[in-house]
Amino acid sequence: MSDVSELGGVSDVTSVLTGLCERLRAARGMLHKGDIAVAHGAVGEPGLCRVGDDCAAIPDGDGFSLFAIEGLLDEFVRAEPWFAGYCGVMVNLSDVAAMGGRPTAVVDALWTAGGSSAATILAGMRAAADAYGVPIVGGHTNLRSDGDRLAVAVLGRARRLLTSFDARPDDALLMAVDLRGAYHEPYSYWNASTGSPPERLRADLEILPELAESGLCAAAKDISMGGVLGTLLMLLECSGVGATVELDRIPLPPGVPLERWLQTFPSFGYLLSVPPANVQPILRAFGERGITCARIGKCTEQRTLEVVLGAEVETFWDLAERPFTGAPAATGLAYV
Repeated sequence: MSDVSELGGVSDVTSVLTGLCERLRAARGMLHKGDIAVAHGAVGEPGLCRVGDDCAAIPDGDGFSLFAIEGLLDEFVRAEPWFAGYCGVMVNLSDVAAMGGRPTAVVDALWTAGGSSAATILAGMRAAADAYGVPIVGGHTNLRSDGDRLAVAVLGRARRLLTSFDARPDDALLMAVDLRGAYHEPYSYWNASTGSPPERLRADLEILPELAESGLCAAAKDISMGGVLGTLLMLLECSGVGATVELDRIPLPPGVPLERWLQTFPSFGYLLSVPPANVQPILRAFGERGITCARIGKCTEQRTLEVVLGAEVETFWDLAERPFTGAPAATGLAYV
């Protein structure tokens, strides 16, 4: 739980909350999510699946084929080649899980200025693939680039989906996060993956498809570079709803300032929108795996994201007036 002292020890909660919201809206991870609007405008709806989810979900027999891809920031790849390779696999697996799926294979596109950095990046990818039990089956390699660049894609499959389009008014908002980690300094990446037992990592990811298949949850999203509020905005925009979030209910590692945590990209972190009657079974499912899960708010009919700190409320974003990624709300091909 958080308190005002974690935001600077100021007694004027209103000014603290307003300033916090302003800084979060201007954060790099939040601004990057706005870049997605360019793709929406240029590509449009593909006619095969809805755009706005963590993965493309293609109807396939009795389930769905899932495709996810992530490009890593160039400066991150240069500074942390092994960890960038590891993260390239890990974050895609999180996307597949967020859709209620299980990963089946990994491919990559790698450009480097030489073989040494390529070997380090690929070693990181291999470490993640081995830890999570997902094979690397191919890719593209160029060792004559003017710099180091990496993109990784994962194929998966889901029997029943979790989506960004199925949050409903009056749903409870849950945040599930593995707090058994630490920051990979100086970055805002909360690493609860490297060094963890592979069998635990694999079993933890299995929670999401099990929740989907049980019918306890239909809407979820993994917490990404946009942080808690940026990720939530993407979910709300696609579902055509709003939400109220109580910041002091957000699970928080001891000693971590709330502002930094709200911008953190955790190795295992998800937002779920669920009917109130299903909250307790879901809390138990995560708790049995040692994953912290808490109810942090609720979905509303108004297309605004309201944040609460103490007795004060701030409108963080009004989706009716200002789109976030430009994703069309609850439109396109319906999943069946």
